[in-house]
Amino acid sequence: MWKEIGDREFGKLRTNLFRNRIKSARISSIQLSNYKDIISPHRGSVNSLQVDLTEGRYLLSSASDASVAVYDVQRATDYDGSGLIAKHKHIFLVEKQHEQGHKYAISTAIWYPIDTGLFITGSYDHYVNVWDTNTTQVVINFKLPGKVYKTAMSPVATSHMLIAAGSEDVQVRLCDISSGAFTHTLSGHRDGVMSVEWSASSEWVLVTGGCDGAIRFWDIRRAGCFRVLDQSHSQLGRRPTLLTRSTANKSSMLKSSSGGPSSSAKGRPSQKKMENGVSIKQSAIARQVRGAGKQRLHPGMLSSQDRATAHYGAVNGLKVTNDGMYLLSAGSDSRLRLWDIESGCNTLVNYETSRLQATKAIQLTISHDSTLAFVPCMSTTKAFDLWSGKTMMDLRGHYENVNCCLYNSLDQELYTSGNDRKILVWSPREVTTELEERDGQGFAIDQDNWSD
Repeated sequence: MWKEIGDREFGKLRTNLFRNRIKSARISSIQLSNYKDIISPHRGSVNSLQVDLTEGRYLLSSASDASVAVYDVQRATDYDGSGLIAKHKHIFLVEKQHEQGHKYAISTAIWYPIDTGLFITGSYDHYVNVWDTNTTQVVINFKLPGKVYKTAMSPVATSHMLIAAGSEDVQVRLCDISSGAFTHTLSGHRDGVMSVEWSASSEWVLVTGGCDGAIRFWDIRRAGCFRVLDQSHSQLGRRPTLLTRSTANKSSMLKSSSGGPSSSAKGRPSQKKMENGVSIKQSAIARQVRGAGKQRLHPGMLSSQDRATAHYGAVNGLKVTNDGMYLLSAGSDSRLRLWDIESGCNTLVNYETSRLQATKAIQLTISHDSTLAFVPCMSTTKAFDLWSGKTMMDLRGHYENVNCCLYNSLDQELYTSGNDRKILVWSPREVTTELEERDGQGFAIDQDNWSD
């Protein structure tokens, strides 16, 4: 780290590059925090965690005892151990006894993307509730035909306020907060939908993973899904960057142009003439133009591709990278797969052996620079290199299965929780300890040996 600081002082590193390197170094050294503790009030397994997208300050958690709580992760409510350990207790708690509370386990809780004044919960009592944070009262609720597994709102949406809800019903429903009604019903899955995720680059694209092993892409402006991921449709590794591709295209164009006009004339196929003097190529183009008016089927609606599967079991976890170019999926077959969203190909990244939960949805998270993927693996949380699949860290601290993990890019902290009802904080090793060690060594060297 001292080398990066020196390079930044001399102007060898730009500000953004310096910041990203420091963040990457911090996240690669995370450990169980010994100076921050979140006191969980839940009496059941914690199923979801989310930090608000506006300030990165308020942590929202939901649990199987039908309770939901909010914490301030930046301002401690109390200190323990001579002021060294910051205790973060809940700001408020909505329990089952609340007059408008859920009756059964809350499987998912999310913040309204642009304001902490609202949050949304989904429960096994078939309801999706929209809550006013200030009054802890339900503003709108939606009743679904089955247990609600997952809800999601688009972080980049500017023209709609839709909540995507996946349940044990085969249809995905979009709930509109502004009208209080269902606006879309997305049909295509053959079993319940355990995971839903909006695209990070388009407010109209929704990704869903079902118990039938299928991952479907939807454009909510059109009918039907436009892509179904197939695990047998693959490409090796990451696709080249735009700069690399542009360089390759220029070189290929130069090679083709170096052949000269004679070579292009030789390579041009002869076009056969019909009786009326119109070439076969021109007639084919005319047929294509005439057929353009007919409605074309989405690739996901074709019978050969509609039954494609991404996993040999339920898809119980989805996470899109921050740039919106790749999708990480987890399945009950204990497999992790990385997908190229543009081509729909399986990148064939071989993630090291890990055992995943098969009976409920799990929450995955990816670091700010899309290099590490944190995955709940039974009672541990593993950090995988997103592009090689190698296990970089094995975080052990929970006594039972881990259900969810969340990365806070503002503080470079990781929050995990599970069936043991605990919320653990994993934070980088403090830089002050290195400074203290360096100062201590310098003091030991420079001290004078006074005679008695």
